[in-house]
Amino acid sequence: MKKVLITGANKSIGFETARQLLKQGYFIYLGARDKAKGEEAVAKLKEEGLTNLEAIQIDVTNLTSIEAAARQIDSLDVLINNAGISGSFPQTALEAKTDTIREVFDTNFFGVINVTQAFISTLKKSSEPRIVNVTSGLGSLTLHSDPNWKYYKVKSAAYGPSKSALNAYTIVLAYELQDTAFKVNAVDPGYTATDFNHHNGPGTVEDAAARIVKYATIGQEGPTGGFFSDDNNPETGVSPW
Repeated sequence: MKKVLITGANKSIGFETARQLLKQGYFIYLGARDKAKGEEAVAKLKEEGLTNLEAIQIDVTNLTSIEAAARQIDSLDVLINNAGISGSFPQTALEAKTDTIREVFDTNFFGVINVTQAFISTLKKSSEPRIVNVTSGLGSLTLHSDPNWKYYKVKSAAYGPSKSALNAYTIVLAYELQDTAFKVNAVDPGYTATDFNHHNGPGTVEDAAARIVKYATIGQEGPTGGFFSDDNNPETGVSPW
């Protein structure tokens, strides 16, 4: 049975991703910053008859927490870096405090790097290792430069740039692992109604999770080093960087 670690999985898209992967026969390490909330999420899924999972306390902004989680998991096939924050708004370029920007980057960018580095040796033991970095269409520099893009006016000095940085890291990571069995991709789940955005998005968590699951479970013929977004390009699923 293949094993998956999902960070920030106690609610919303991460939780639904866990549910869908459980139904496909994967074992899930349900990562949560708050262990109690992680246990609550596990209990909900077990009530649905989905029992192959375990709550793991992991705060992606705390290296000690990450390392402790890594010591608990000796076998892993898929890492889904899902934990993320938006930061406080407004986030204008001229007024956003650097403390706010650092806080967002700590979770959305540096957290992903620390988690990936902590689990890479365990992932290398897998015959088909996969890494999915959950990004956002708001991380696309190309689209942000296009006045005709539907989200052109949605600008932020912290959140968007943190996802642009994550995309850049994904490219470098995929390049370094290109001669291995790894598949490393950045996936935008789309503008989804969750607690993250006060339930303003038009998409559902089911559809959002399905996009992540698709790249978490791709075969060896699948892509690596890509940025995928059905929201930005529903025909091909490929998003411009």
